[in-house]
Amino acid sequence: MDVARYRADLAVQTTSAPAAAGVVATGPAAPATPVAGAARTPGAPDSTKSAVTQLRPAGFWIRAGALLIDVVCVMAAEMAFGLLVSALVEDRLGTAAARAFRFLASPCYFVLLHWARGQTLGKMAFRIRVVDLAGGPLSFGQAALRHLGSWLSAVILGVGYLFAAFRADKRALHDLVARTRVERLT
Repeated sequence: MDVARYRADLAVQTTSAPAAAGVVATGPAAPATPVAGAARTPGAPDSTKSAVTQLRPAGFWIRAGALLIDVVCVMAAEMAFGLLVSALVEDRLGTAAARAFRFLASPCYFVLLHWARGQTLGKMAFRIRVVDLAGGPLSFGQAALRHLGSWLSAVILGVGYLFAAFRADKRALHDLVARTRVERLT
């Protein structure tokens, strides 16, 4: 997993996409401004719109499918580790190690993969990724906050996840909390 390469590739995609459309971004959260001399074709979409409106956000069902794959992966890892530890060690230490792994597996899986790659295995399968609002990679703090926010989304009877179904920008509660978004890859 080459984090530096991923971040460099994402930075190139983020900076080249607005310039190719005749738009120059003046900062990570700044609105786009037209390039001097960029002509607009009549009837063509307005290229001066914010880059956020030109994105393809991932909707509720595609995100739910990705989450299902991720949950299965984490549960399989937890079960495999538990079986391995119980086969090797039959005392309280083995039980404590299995419980600690169960407690840490989910946060490590989601936080580290979102931070390092922007994608979990489920998101890779569905060709979606998590980015910050400017389209760049997540910081470690954003990835951790997003994971904590996902627990909040789940605790309120899953209503936080449903935000992605009803909001125009398809952002769930944990995306709002961490200032992230989930986009489809082209």
